[in-house]
Amino acid sequence: MKIKRVKVEREGITYTGLMMPSKGARIILKLDNGYNIGLKKEAKTKVTTLKDERVVSHKKTPPPSPNPSLPTVSILSTGGTIASKVDYRTGAVTSQFDVDDILSAIPELTEIANFRGKVIYNILSENMRAEYWQKLARAAADEIKKGADGIMVTHGTDTMTYTAAALSLMLKTSVPIVFVGSQRSADRPSSDNVVNAVCAAKVATSDIAEVVVVMHAGMSDDICLMHRGVRVRKMHSSRRDAFRSINAKPIGRIDYKTRKIRTTEKYRKRGEQELVLNDRLETKCALVKFSPGADPGVIDYYTSKGYKGLVIEGTGLGHVSTEWIPHIKKAIDNGVHMVMTSQCLGGRVCDRVYDTGRDLLNAGVIEGEDMLPEVALVKLMWVLAQTQNPAEVRQLMQTNIAGELSRRSKHA
Repeated sequence: MKIKRVKVEREGITYTGLMMPSKGARIILKLDNGYNIGLKKEAKTKVTTLKDERVVSHKKTPPPSPNPSLPTVSILSTGGTIASKVDYRTGAVTSQFDVDDILSAIPELTEIANFRGKVIYNILSENMRAEYWQKLARAAADEIKKGADGIMVTHGTDTMTYTAAALSLMLKTSVPIVFVGSQRSADRPSSDNVVNAVCAAKVATSDIAEVVVVMHAGMSDDICLMHRGVRVRKMHSSRRDAFRSINAKPIGRIDYKTRKIRTTEKYRKRGEQELVLNDRLETKCALVKFSPGADPGVIDYYTSKGYKGLVIEGTGLGHVSTEWIPHIKKAIDNGVHMVMTSQCLGGRVCDRVYDTGRDLLNAGVIEGEDMLPEVALVKLMWVLAQTQNPAEVRQLMQTNIAGELSRRSKHA
């Protein structure tokens, strides 16, 4: 389709770029530098159509022929910004790439491995659900069984850590499973999609047989960090270096220019364990954030709705107000499993210091140790699908399964 390239003159300033679809009294331009701006349509605004219209092609570039000397990596696409571009029909960024599109946009990938792929979903990550995690885990297991040397999962960054935690628990993997995304879409000059994808591909061909997240380490296009899938959180809404390992160090770093990996933490190596898929999840679980003055009736609500487990994001060492405790005890007595985590993120829960904490322990609350609240939620969903026995649930929740908790907290 042809897109008009225009010159807009307004208040003594001239702008040139592609005219994007828009509604109302605004002009939306994609400037020649790649950024979008919006301008009000006013009487003094002059718009001139330039001759050099641009043709936006949606034809796919055929993938290159396989190189027998390279390993094979399966790309499982779920959508997200790394697989997004501007839709010139609407002017919005939409998730619409498949695997061939990704290879066409990032040809450097073909120097690292042969790629095959499958679109599992094509959604923005806020639309993820537990059953989608299960389908993705099954697809990854199938690809490994078919001989894939590594797996790359393209995923939206907003809920990537939930999905990474889910696959970390559902899969014991014999090859690398690497989650990768981007904070900025491919059409933006500051997009981080190329660096992240290339670094992720290197990890997917390495000997690191764990579920990891690979994203920018800083604001420059040079280094990516490799985070364990159960220890990582998105810490900024838009920065390219938004992802950080919490209560743990990154497994290592990848140099984009040299494509060398340097590991600094222990990890499971390729082939150390056989592939095992255990994708059962109990979805009637929820994460509840405590705040001063919050109504403890929220606990009663989830109990009345038949929820099997709740993770509470408490204050400091893992506390809620005194008036919450009878509601928590009643829920536990009615068969709801309760796990306490901390809003502080760093550090660990310890409910033995203050009276409130001791009362919570007496009520039957399970300490979430140093797990991230969202990881504790996913783990509780997985554990309750294995057993509903309170003693067994407590034991599993306080057992390190995929690196999600440690028995000792290290000083920073």
